[in-house]
Amino acid sequence: MKVNMQSVNFTVDRKLVDFIQRKMDKLETYYDKIIDADVYLKVENTSAKENKIVEIRVNIPGDDLMVKKQCKTFEEATDEGTKSLQRALLKRKEKVRAH
Repeated sequence: MKVNMQSVNFTVDRKLVDFIQRKMDKLETYYDKIIDADVYLKVENTSAKENKIVEIRVNIPGDDLMVKKQCKTFEEATDEGTKSLQRALLKRKEKVRAH
């Protein structure tokens, strides 16, 4: 799957890029009509520990699925975001199959 990653106000290291790519590739096992995905990585300037934000938008025919997660690490936020997208994609697949 083609994943466009953008980091806001910082540079991403290769390990994080590879981790996000692997997680996004797994989504294709749940719904095979995914066109591409956009991932935005942001660091919020607050004193709170949970200041890492991951926004994921998955483009599928006829719609876009968007999820936004805020956690202590980008990996944790990516994990939670892909789990939410997995549920949404399975729900979409059931809806399409019903018609």
